[in-house]
Amino acid sequence: MIGCGNISKQYFTVARRLPDIEIVACADLRREAAEAAAAQWKIPRVLGVDELLADPDIDIVLNLTIPGAHYEICLAALEAGKSVYVEKPLALTVEHGRHLLAVADEKRLRIGCAPDTFLGGGLQSARKLIDDGVIGAPVAATAFMMSRGHEHWHPNPEFYYKAGGGPMFDMGPYYLTALVVMLGGVRRVTGATRTTWPQRTILSQPLQGTVIDVDVPTHVVGLLDFETGPVGTIITTFDVKASALPRIEIYGTEGTLSLPDPNTFGGSTLLRRATDSEWAEIAPTYPNLEASRGLGLADMAHAIVHNRQHRASGELAFHVLEIMEAIHVASDQGKHVSLTSHCERPALLPIDLAEGAVA
Repeated sequence: MIGCGNISKQYFTVARRLPDIEIVACADLRREAAEAAAAQWKIPRVLGVDELLADPDIDIVLNLTIPGAHYEICLAALEAGKSVYVEKPLALTVEHGRHLLAVADEKRLRIGCAPDTFLGGGLQSARKLIDDGVIGAPVAATAFMMSRGHEHWHPNPEFYYKAGGGPMFDMGPYYLTALVVMLGGVRRVTGATRTTWPQRTILSQPLQGTVIDVDVPTHVVGLLDFETGPVGTIITTFDVKASALPRIEIYGTEGTLSLPDPNTFGGSTLLRRATDSEWAEIAPTYPNLEASRGLGLADMAHAIVHNRQHRASGELAFHVLEIMEAIHVASDQGKHVSLTSHCERPALLPIDLAEGAVA
């Protein structure tokens, strides 16, 4: 693991119950952070970043650095001959994301990327309902991430308002990945963005009162044309004080599904068919309903050993990255943007898996 910040705690916790991976070393630019994490989670070794990359006993680098460092660390890991799994987004630009895929392909290594929440029981169960034709043929989808901004709760929220941040690059990957998993790839997008407040004041501790400059759009709307025909709408925002909108809805010719929060692994799906007078709650039929960050990493490790495609793949993450960048470009240039990448839906997990298993 490189990067022992806030998100690392979830990976350390979940890794203990995933049989396909073992965290054997950790590193951080602040060595004291790595030492504290190793002591808390009983990780055998604390290494410098260069030491970790050079270690021949490490097969996969888990990259949990800030978004601005994702590309640099992923590239260094690949150049060192290691597969890499990175927190979202894959990179800050399509150019960098494309280069990472090319290097991985050249070296015959794997790239995996969060989010892996779609492997949780909530979204896997929803995907199976769609595949089973419960709502007929998908027609359209909506996705809403409505928030007032991270300065209200995060201990160090400034990077959310810099390049690589904003509501789309921060939270869009959860919603867009879920949509692609449900409906397949996107062929073109258009969008509209705005920045409501050029500065924000941090309201959380320990930096309460600090004023930060906002460098990115904070209200982002995208329209998506899916390759298979459905039309999607996504809104991500840090500018809304309150909202009663659903997270994700999928509309079919025979009914509608309201999906659980794509930033979680569990949750029930609501179903209302054309002949129904009210919504029915459909309980999950898959395991891994609790916080399970690391399922995608475990799936990648298992896929390497068994020579199959992993699900939280670099190709999926790159497609989502291209969608996000294209929405911003479309808004800036006032046009539709056709995507260059194509993405197949990742395979469903087997339905009879035990908790923590991936195949």
